[in-house]
Amino acid sequence: MADEVVIERLRLKIPNAHIFKLPPKPSAGGWRGGDWKNKIWQGSLKVVERNDNTAVLLVDAQEEKNIFAVCPINHQLDERANNGGNGVDRCIDSSRYFVLRIQNAQGRHMFIGLAFNERNDAFDFNTALEDSRREKVAEKKAAAAPSLGNGRVNSVDYKMKEGEKIKVSIGIGSSGVGGNGGSSSGGGGAAAKRRLGKARSSNTGSGGFLKPSSKDTPSRLA
Repeated sequence: MADEVVIERLRLKIPNAHIFKLPPKPSAGGWRGGDWKNKIWQGSLKVVERNDNTAVLLVDAQEEKNIFAVCPINHQLDERANNGGNGVDRCIDSSRYFVLRIQNAQGRHMFIGLAFNERNDAFDFNTALEDSRREKVAEKKAAAAPSLGNGRVNSVDYKMKEGEKIKVSIGIGSSGVGGNGGSSSGGGGAAAKRRLGKARSSNTGSGGFLKPSSKDTPSRLA
């Protein structure tokens, strides 16, 4: 029996992430990164997708095969909901601090603190998780959409039957070409051209561009 093919997609890699042992959670409010004092690990963070699963991996900066911890991501696939409760919580006192719900192979879990040096790293981390969720939502919608059946299209015979005729009516205006009002070089055609030319000259500035609206603010005209 052939081995199952696992497709892994790397959404994000941040080379410098810090992990803390969490103190007891405050009775009121959420987690506060400023309370974390016990740093236990430093290395690289990766957001990866393996088939239908998304996870945050904490790996050794030198040997990525050495995995420190895994945080499975449980996306909220309701379009109207945010991604709260997906396995990653934000701290209330800093945008650079998060709490991860890590899990081992036996299904046991615990919570650890995650901190980034830069706000840009935290922003990229949030964006990677949200992009992954949106793609899962889109895949769910596509799977739930009604199928097109067997893909067959009923053919329609557009051939004319024997003795059948087509009647075509062509309306000609009085100022059009060949109309009773004269040709395009005179009469209504010439008058239309003069009116069109006058309208263009009154609405254009130098170079033939439309003049800006008088309602535009000075900053837009500058």
